[in-house]
Parts: sequence; C-alpha cells; structure tokens
Amino acid sequence: MQGSTGEEVPQNLSEDLIEDVRLAASKMSGAKRRAFLAEMTLKYCAGNARRAETVFGWGRETVEVGLGERRTGLVCYGAQRGRSGRRRWEHERPEAAAALVRLAEAHGQQDPSFRSSLAYTRLTAKQAITALRAQGFEQEVPGPSGMAKVLNRLGYRLRKVVKAKPQKKIAQTDAIFENIKKKINKRSIRARLHD
Repeated sequence: MQGSTGEEVPQNLSEDLIEDVRLAASKMSGAKRRAFLAEMTLKYCAGNARRAETVFGWGRETVEVGLGERRTGLVCYGAQRGRSGRRRWEHERPEAAAALVRLAEAHGQQDPSFRSSLAYTRLTAKQAITALRAQGFEQEVPGPSGMAKVLNRLGYRLRKVVKAKPQKKIAQTDAIFENIKKKINKRSIRARLHD
C-alpha cells in the first residue's frame, strides 16, 4: 500500500486504522494532541515525522514538536494564549475603572439577605456612561452593552434595589399582638380613671 505521496505505508496499518488514528487526533488539541501524534509516530512510523506526515496527513513540524516534548519531558506553550484577544476595559483604563467603582459604590446596596457578597446597584449602564463622561473620560468609555458587562465583571448586578421584605408570620406573632392589645387597653383604662 502507498501513501498520498507514493511513499510506502507500513504493512501493519490498514486504511481503517489510519482513519481511526486521524479521527482520534482530530478530537484532541494542544499538548495532548502532540503527545498522541508522537506516540503514533513512534509506534507506526519508526519515529519519522516525514513518514507520519505522509501516512496520517499531520504537519511534520507539529509531530517534531511532539517528539521533542516526549524526549525532554518539557511541554511547549505557545505565546498566542498570552497575547491573543483584546484586553479587558478595566485593565486598559484603570483610572476610568476606579472612577466607575466609586460611582457604583455610591449607588449600590448589599443583598438584603446577606447571603452573598454581591452588591446590587440602581446605576444603569447609560447613567454610568454619562457620569464617567462628565468626569472627563470621554474617549475611554464603552457603549451601553459593554458597560453592563464591565459592571457585571466588577461584581455589580444591574437590578432594582430590593426593599427589605417583612418577615413571614411566626408562631409568636399572635401572642405579641395580644400583649400589645392588653397594654393599650390598660393605658386607656388608666387614662379614663385619671380624667
């Protein structure tokens, strides 16, 4: 049997096995995938990255990195994780973020049940944008949906402030009201006697 470039494929590999190994490799990523590629290259291609490229269709550079990781025991990490994506607004503009926190604290309220550390705020995203622009942060302010996300990341939930709810009726409630009625009756009797 010959591979896609005409190179001889090892005898112990059937087309089904090659497809299964390709499928397994496609389900992995990163260091796990490279370790798998290295193992299969050692097992079926005698450690030859070019042959693994021919037989399995993998990039030989990736296979070589996997073989090197296996040989040294050191895992290679790419810089794309640390340098990819956009930095968050709070990190790019710390002065504006500090002003936003002060503003949200002024409009905030702790959860009445004290069950969580989340603070609720009456401050809407539009109000926050207007207030920050009034403080001189013209260019640094995101749009309304972005500001709502920033407030959520900072721990402020954009909800109406919950009023303190009265407790439900407890077993002693009737007894308490009876005592109050008795005291009121005693006072009214004393007031009539003194008149």
